[in-house]
Amino acid sequence: MNSIDPDKLPRHVAIIMDGNGRWARSRGLPRMLGHREGAKSVRKIVTACRERGIEVLTLFAFSSQNWSRPSPEVEALMTLLAEYVDRERKTIMDNEIRLTAIGAIDQLPARPREALLGLIRDSSVNSKMNLCLALSYGGREELVEAARRIAARAEAGELKPGEVDAGALESELWSGANGPVDLMIRTSGELRISNFLLWGLAYAELYFTDLMWPEFDERALDEALRSYATRQRRFGKIG
Repeated sequence: MNSIDPDKLPRHVAIIMDGNGRWARSRGLPRMLGHREGAKSVRKIVTACRERGIEVLTLFAFSSQNWSRPSPEVEALMTLLAEYVDRERKTIMDNEIRLTAIGAIDQLPARPREALLGLIRDSSVNSKMNLCLALSYGGREELVEAARRIAARAEAGELKPGEVDAGALESELWSGANGPVDLMIRTSGELRISNFLLWGLAYAELYFTDLMWPEFDERALDEALRSYATRQRRFGKIG
């Protein structure tokens, strides 16, 4: 990695890992082989972010809308998730990475859910980096769930309407503990955020690349980090 001032690195990087299926199709391969290649990129990028000192890495692994894909693909993706958690356990523990997850985790099948929750529990003492997997996740769904929780607190007399502010809402978000996103990366050339971290992306710097996710490697990550380091973040103020 070309030297980047540590003070100019993003604290929280979020990635929409897009293009597995198109990568496979362009090579005449089944879509699931694309997802398996994408899992290899996850390992490379997680390790690279840990080495570069990124504090929080959120990966959009499976959206609320992905449940509508053909059932064989969904089942294969859930199997791949369980395999990933089992296979990467040693890497996560050895690198002192804390695994967390956001989304409707209770919707996951038993095998990947139990593997995931087990590693979340066992890695909770780690503190070098937070790897957050967004699973059965949607940004709108997250906001709706937060609104329901606030309404329940108000109904119980724990919160007055006038006390509902940005902090109160953020505290009820699945992703609230991770803080705002500094840099959002999307692969595959698509120029949209696809219902991802709608609250956390409010002032994020956006970086889009034509590379498909299986092609996204350490060098591509460094290009994104260098781009971020050159930007002036004003948050609505004058630079």
